Amino acid sequence: MSFTQITPATARLHRSELAVPGSNVSLFEKAARSKADIVFLDLEDAVAPDDKATARKNIIQALNDIDWGHKTLMIRMNGLDTHYAYRDVVDVVEACPRLDMILVPKVGVPQDLYAMDMLVTQIENAMGRTKRIGFEALIETALGLANVEAIAQASPRLEAMSFGVADYAASTRARTTIIGGVHKDSGVLTDKDENGHRDYFWTDPWHAAQTRMLVACRAYGLRPVDGPFGDFSDPEGFIAAANRVAVLGYEGKWAIHPSQIDLCNQVFTPSEAEVLKAKRIVEAMEQAAREGRGAVSLDGRLIDIASIRMAESLLSKARTMGLDA
Repeated sequence: MSFTQITPATARLHRSELAVPGSNVSLFEKAARSKADIVFLDLEDAVAPDDKATARKNIIQALNDIDWGHKTLMIRMNGLDTHYAYRDVVDVVEACPRLDMILVPKVGVPQDLYAMDMLVTQIENAMGRTKRIGFEALIETALGLANVEAIAQASPRLEAMSFGVADYAASTRARTTIIGGVHKDSGVLTDKDENGHRDYFWTDPWHAAQTRMLVACRAYGLRPVDGPFGDFSDPEGFIAAANRVAVLGYEGKWAIHPSQIDLCNQVFTPSEAEVLKAKRIVEAMEQAAREGRGAVSLDGRLIDIASIRMAESLLSKARTMGLDA
């Protein structure tokens, strides 16, 4: 390991992040009763300009009056380039001690989070808040991805990053109108076989961007979270998209519809088989250490110190979910 040690962000369960429009109060109680780990009440894209002020008032009342249980509660504020942003932060943070985090959209440079940190720190000091507000940065532009490593180090309040595929696609002028799905024109052809036949395999157009954000998050102790999958009538497509990022190492994914919450929790919760295998790896390595060996064979495969790190990471995650690990 490097001599440079990074302090991990505040640990939170972050398998499912439910988006709830701040202008639709009928959804608030349902969100509170849902199985989502994190709920963000939205003031940005899901709210029309004429409804911004009303949505803000709705959210303040909901944060103070509704029993949210142990959920992590966030607001998605409006962009820093709008005149709504400062009032979103000041009004909600001043009035809502239950608020845990702020989702900052379209973060492009580290100074965006520095400015937010300054404002929130002043509010906390003025109001005597004892619980520190955390940040989640939404990386959804070419500028944000170009600066993602610097953004990851911009504020000690930063806990997580989300990849916002829709605005990212618009920013990069990607040839798609699908939110979070693949595209038939994104693919590769195999070489011709002896009969001249070639197979065509679809590829994931978002893989490179998702991987870069993931590396920035894991390098600096943050939680990487995937953003929306727009077609909530396609659970199979959603699960496939979630599995792709789960394999990379993502913590969770957004749910833009209640039907996607259980799918998130399913994909990002380690299975019984995974937990059992991780336990066996730990036990095998402990036995190897007692015998003075640095590596050992388990089920016909070599396992070593890197294997135990991966196993312990999985078991730690399982314990945060209340699993027997």
